[in-house]
Amino acid sequence: MKKTIYCFLFAIAFMCPSVNAQNNEPKTNTNPNSKIGFSLFEGTVIAGYVDKGTYLNFVGPNISYTNGKSKLLLGMLPSLRFKEDHSEPKNAFVTPNLGAGLTYCYGKVALQLPFYYNAKTTTQNGKWNMGIGIGYRFK
Repeated sequence: MKKTIYCFLFAIAFMCPSVNAQNNEPKTNTNPNSKIGFSLFEGTVIAGYVDKGTYLNFVGPNISYTNGKSKLLLGMLPSLRFKEDHSEPKNAFVTPNLGAGLTYCYGKVALQLPFYYNAKTTTQNGKWNMGIGIGYRFK
C-alpha cells in the first residue's frame, strides 16, 4: 500500500512541472492595474447583521482581484458573533465563529456578503445564513 502511495505522489510531482511547461502562450495583461492575489490578512474590519444578531469580522485568508481602487475578495472571515440566546441552556452572548464570503472594497469602504453556518441543535436543523455588512479598510 505504501509503495502505491509513493508511486502516485512521485508521478504527480513530475507531471505538474511538465503540464506547465507545455503552455507556450505569452501572458497578455490588457489592464496593467488589474491583478489577482492572495493574502492571509487584509486589514479590513467589518460589522454587520446575520441571523438576528450582529458580527464583527476581520477579513482573513482570501483570494482577491484588484482593479484600480476597487478590490473584490473571496475568503474566510474570522469573526465574533453577538447574539442573545433564548434557549436552555444559554450560550454565551459573544461567540467566535468562522464564516466565508464575498467582500467588495472601494478605497477605504468595504461592503460584505458573509455566510455563517449555525450548527444543528435539538430545536433547529443546521443551516447556512447570509448576512450583510459594512466596514473600513486600513490598507
